[in-house]
Amino acid sequence: MTLIQELMKQSMTASNLSAAAIKRFTPAEIRETIQALVATEQLELAYALGDAGLSLYPHSEDMLAISSLLAMMSQDWPLAVEMMEELVQIQGDTVPPFTYVMFVRALRCNLDPTRALAMAREGLKKYPGQVELMAEKLSLDDFSDTLVPTAEQTH
Repeated sequence: MTLIQELMKQSMTASNLSAAAIKRFTPAEIRETIQALVATEQLELAYALGDAGLSLYPHSEDMLAISSLLAMMSQDWPLAVEMMEELVQIQGDTVPPFTYVMFVRALRCNLDPTRALAMAREGLKKYPGQVELMAEKLSLDDFSDTLVPTAEQTH
């Protein structure tokens, strides 16, 4: 039985979802269930399952990835950045392009364009042709140009 089937069978709500109820499921199964819950707009249950999954597997790539996306959905930018930082640290040399893109967006929304630009540049070193990273970098370059005074503006 899948986690979503178990949740529906037991008619669980976010208020009574416990870590013990999901302990037998892997982080990947929890992530997939959260994705299904979001797709069907069962957001309260998705958030509760994300919290429970993260409490069980705090250093899991699957849980950090989906929980950071949930934080972005709820516009909790500091939390999204914190989770993305840990995810990038855990992934090390295997950070995929999608993680870079999401991290750049979280940093931008957390009002940290300088770090967002640095992360976009780091991602482009590994994935030079990645279209979304290139677009993010160009957008951030345009923004950073407005922050740095030109020689004409300083005279």
